[in-house]
Amino acid sequence: MRGEPSNQNVSSDSSAPVSLWELAFVFFKLGTIAFGGPAAHIAMMQDEFVRKRKWITEADFLDRLGAANLIPGPSSTEVAIFIGHAKRGWAGLVVAGCCFIIPAAVMVTWIAALYVRYGSLPQAAGILYGIKAAVIGILLQALWSLGRTAAKTKLLALVGAGAMVLSALGLAPVMVIAIAGAASGVVFRFTKRRGAVSAASFFGKLPLMAGMAAVAAAPASLLRLFLSFLKIGSVVFGSGYVLLAFLRAEFIDHLHWLTEKQLIDSVAVGQFTPGPVFTTATFIGYLVAGVPGAVVATVGVFVPGFIFVALSGRMLPRIRRSPLAAAILDGVVVGSLALMAVVAWQLGRAAIVDWITLAIMVVSAGLLLRFRINSAWIVGGAAVIGWLVRG
Repeated sequence: MRGEPSNQNVSSDSSAPVSLWELAFVFFKLGTIAFGGPAAHIAMMQDEFVRKRKWITEADFLDRLGAANLIPGPSSTEVAIFIGHAKRGWAGLVVAGCCFIIPAAVMVTWIAALYVRYGSLPQAAGILYGIKAAVIGILLQALWSLGRTAAKTKLLALVGAGAMVLSALGLAPVMVIAIAGAASGVVFRFTKRRGAVSAASFFGKLPLMAGMAAVAAAPASLLRLFLSFLKIGSVVFGSGYVLLAFLRAEFIDHLHWLTEKQLIDSVAVGQFTPGPVFTTATFIGYLVAGVPGAVVATVGVFVPGFIFVALSGRMLPRIRRSPLAAAILDGVVVGSLALMAVVAWQLGRAAIVDWITLAIMVVSAGLLLRFRINSAWIVGGAAVIGWLVRG
């Protein structure tokens, strides 16, 4: 393998210097056109950086993708941060991540401003009527696709079912995930007593993270908004859709800053804009405190990803080799999916109000499962149907 010319060329190109300007331009472009969610983002990055520009080898790309899946935060954004760090160190880490996030954050802020001003008009209500049903279909498709991979044993399926019950009973999302990971790890420990030391160095922090959830309700303020999103960005494992469970627990059940309608509308906006799904936080921040709130929420939810990527370089290879850490992570993943399932049910009750919205949901999920088309097209089509029906 090492003697093949093609590999030598890729290796040579991947070690070539890249200017910060070029790094900024490419990631800004991706942040502007990357519709379709994390899976689409990853595919676009692989095409851009492995095949076209040869900035990074296939093996290195997969290694960074695996690392991003082992730490909290938005996986596709963290892959961007990893690549920026690999090419230009600390400066590249900041530039790549920021340039991937900023285009979507600006678009979402603009849409939030229009929503606040026009959201109650019949035309806007009709559009959101269709979009919200499509979002539930997208959630169902994501649950089906991810669940088949995550629940790979009967034990993990049982852990996921238990996590759903705990979430439905009102337990804080971070506690649900911590319990799911611990349950999977305990069972593994009793069956195969290896890998405990390296796993503990990372997953021993889960109780500390869980404790962050116990924050008293407070009036809407920029500091409180920042701390809420900082907490959420520090503990969300899995796909961006898992974020919804934390948002609902924090801003509807705990702080009472949002309504069910506003939450699902924020999710809808995150679906039909490019870039990270986590820019849902930008929309919520604007609803709570205008432009300053949008900025504070965006910074709060994304900062942990930058920190985890920066600190995880030496730790992650050891964690990934630990059987116990892998078992705990499996539990964390199925726990995250359980949260998704409960939130999909809760939001679905508000979004699916008649046979038309039911049809939009079913068709949306079916199209995504059968043809794997970009979810932005699904959301756009649903918006047109909603406008025609209710506009």
